[in-house]
Amino acid sequence: MDQIDKKILGEIQRNGKLQNVELAQMVGLSPSPCLRRVKQLEDDGIIEKYVALLNPHKVNLGLTVFARIWLKGQDEKTVNAFVDAIQQLDEVVECQLMAGDCDFFLRIMVADLDAYRQFQIHRLNKISSIQNVKTEIPLQKIKQTTELPIL
Repeated sequence: MDQIDKKILGEIQRNGKLQNVELAQMVGLSPSPCLRRVKQLEDDGIIEKYVALLNPHKVNLGLTVFARIWLKGQDEKTVNAFVDAIQQLDEVVECQLMAGDCDFFLRIMVADLDAYRQFQIHRLNKISSIQNVKTEIPLQKIKQTTELPIL
């Protein structure tokens, strides 16, 4: 991957709706070579997909909470049961297997605090492999980006 590919990736991350002609002009190529490079980046799996980023408040998801999860055990059956259950919860928008204090770290998006409490009681706490849940409520979003630092 050369500097032009990195420029292409940077521009596409900022605006996935760019037309090829615009993108080519921004990175200093003619349209045909630019399109070939984008296609190669897609074929190589560097560009996985194109998405629309929604305003969470406008789709009634005004609260983001983080939950630290401890499982009842570390065995494959317990972990797989948790992973399978989490995949079914649309409110969980990110789930990370952790090294350290907790087993998993979740980012959960809901309408408000009451919606989160209902989610925790009726859905999250029903996952039998969970031993403990600690919820963290952010007070202010300082930085959030979907752009990867292409260096």
